Amino acid sequence: MLSPDFSLGSTVALVAVQPSNPNENDKGGQGEDFGKSSPVGLVLLIVFFIAVFFLVKSMNKHIKGLPASFDEPAEAPKEAPASDAPKKD
Repeated sequence: MLSPDFSLGSTVALVAVQPSNPNENDKGGQGEDFGKSSPVGLVLLIVFFIAVFFLVKSMNKHIKGLPASFDEPAEAPKEAPASDAPKKD
């Protein structure tokens, strides 16, 4: 429920306006340092791809060692031990 002193007509919106650029030589952050992080990013991306490759390789090796099913095997009918069987002479 809305508070009693709230009304839709008294809502105020604050708007932030970016001032116009008086310096026409500014290229929007593309100064002399623009693009220098790209080689570092590329090396980091290649390192991540190598790490993912080895993780997938390791997981595949571990998955191959798992049994086909984790279900309990069905119980076989129990047979009488050989010592209890009647002997024929």
